[in-house]
Amino acid sequence: MTRHVFKSIEGHTEGMPVRMVIAGAPALKGKSMSERREYFMAEYDWIRRALMLEPRGHSHMSGTLFYPPMRADSDFSLLFIETSGCLPMCGHATLGSITFALEAGLIEPKVPGTVVVDVPAGQIHATYTRSGDKISSVCFTNVASFLLHRDLAVDFPPLGLLKVDIAYGGNFYPIIEVQPNYPGCEHYDPQQLLEWGRQIQDLINRSVDVVHPDNPTIKGVKHCMWTGAPLSAESQGRAVVIAGASLIDRSPCGTGSSARVAQRFARGWLAKDAAYRHESLIGSFFTGRVAQQLELEDGSPAIRPSIEGRAWITGRAEFIVDDTQPWWDGFSLEDYAAPASAQESSL
Repeated sequence: MTRHVFKSIEGHTEGMPVRMVIAGAPALKGKSMSERREYFMAEYDWIRRALMLEPRGHSHMSGTLFYPPMRADSDFSLLFIETSGCLPMCGHATLGSITFALEAGLIEPKVPGTVVVDVPAGQIHATYTRSGDKISSVCFTNVASFLLHRDLAVDFPPLGLLKVDIAYGGNFYPIIEVQPNYPGCEHYDPQQLLEWGRQIQDLINRSVDVVHPDNPTIKGVKHCMWTGAPLSAESQGRAVVIAGASLIDRSPCGTGSSARVAQRFARGWLAKDAAYRHESLIGSFFTGRVAQQLELEDGSPAIRPSIEGRAWITGRAEFIVDDTQPWWDGFSLEDYAAPASAQESSL
C-alpha cells in the first residue's frame, strides 16, 4: 500500500474553483517551472488525476500546486492542474492562488503590494489591493500574448463554415466570434457548446499547426472560446470557455481573456489604454488591458496583457490517496463513453 496525504486551500475565482495544494506535493526536477512541468507530467500525472477528477474532484475542477520560488526575485511558484491536463498557465488559478497565499499568510512579498510568481509559461508580476484581512482584487501582468492565426476557414459540420482566430494568452484559444453561421453563445445551451468545443478542438488539432514560436513544448489546443453578447451594459464582451473534454469555465478565464485582449488589439478592435471588461457564462467578469507591446523572438508582434479579478477562500481540505482504494487515481465519465461508431450504429 502507498498512502499520500495532500492538504489544500479551497476557493474560487469569480465562480471558478481553485484547489491550491499547500502540502504533499512532490519535489520536482528541472531548472525552470517549464522543465518541472514536463517532469511532473511524466512522473506524477496521477496526482493531477487524483485531485482533479472524481471522486475527490469533479469534471470542472481546477487547481494549483504551491512551491517555493524558482528565482531570487520571485515570491513563490505554481504548477497548474485541471481535468484537461497540466497547463503552462492558468489566469483564474493565478488570481486565486495569489489571493489565498496572501490571506493565509503563506508568503510575505519582497515588495509590498507586489507579488511575483514563477509558472511554466514564465514569470508573472501582480499587484493587489487589501481591505482589512481580505484581498479585494489582484491584477497580474501575463506572459507575452499574441494572435497566431487570423480568419482560419474551418469547415465545422454542426454549424457550417466558420472563421476562427487562434490566439495565445498562456494557452492557445480558437476564438469563434459572432458571424453568419454562429449568432453568439447566448443562443445555445452550455452543454451544446461543450460538445461542440470538444469537436472543434479535435478538428483544429488534426488540421492546423499550433505551436508557440518561442517554446515548442507549448503546442496544440486544449481550449476553445465561444463568444457572444454581454449580459451587462458595462461589459464589452462575453465568452464561454471550454477546456478539454468536460470543463466549462465559470469565470471569464484569465488566459482566455488574455488571448482575447491580444486578438482584439492585433485586429485594431481594442485601443492600447482601453479597459476590456470580459464576462463569463455566469456573468462574472475580469478586466483586461494591454500593459505592454513587445516582439517575440521571431520578430512577430505581441503584447503583455494585464488581467484583474477577485477570489475567495471557501475552506480547507485534506485528501488521502491510497492505491488500495478503487479509482484511487480518479476517473471521468468520459472514460466510459461509448465510441462514436457504437453511438452511430444505435441510431
